[in-house]
Amino acid sequence: MSTQAAAKSVLRRDPIMAELVERYDLAPIDSSMGEFERLLVSIINQQLSTASAMAVRERTFDVLDQEITPRRVLEVEDEPLLQAGLSRSKVEYARNAAEAFLERDLTREGLADHTNDEVREELTTIRGVGDWTARMYLLFVLERPDVLPLGDLAVRRGIEALYNDGAELSRAKMREIAEPWRPHRSLATRYIWADYESDD
Repeated sequence: MSTQAAAKSVLRRDPIMAELVERYDLAPIDSSMGEFERLLVSIINQQLSTASAMAVRERTFDVLDQEITPRRVLEVEDEPLLQAGLSRSKVEYARNAAEAFLERDLTREGLADHTNDEVREELTTIRGVGDWTARMYLLFVLERPDVLPLGDLAVRRGIEALYNDGAELSRAKMREIAEPWRPHRSLATRYIWADYESDD
């Protein structure tokens, strides 16, 4: 049995999650995107709708001439980035991330021996990288299998819709609901996102 098949068999023990596994065919995570690029995308995405984030990302990447590297981010002037739609604080955060990547090994290989908590601690020392962004890095860059990003509004709303008829739940209750998904909460999260986005 493949790793993916084994993960799905665990999730199917939860009847609600079993329905999502049957309903949605998830695309594989795009591993071709570089680590710094993925972190930059997460910074751009902070507090923006999916459509707005995509538009800002495209304009920002154009400003960078599609050269999404720490050195390029540090070279470019503030004004074009601001005109692309980045706030002044996000320009600062992008530069902070670029400097961190030049100073430390934050690649998949460099963080391979770090636990999830150690990765979060390492990343959140960068001003502008909060817990949500660190968890997105764990999920999409390091592809850690057991990440539950309850700082993500769509995940919380998705769990409430699926397990509590849309009524508010505490994060403690959400963790309890997610306990049977271990050690595959990353995959469960992606199914919740798929379902949430399908209702938009």
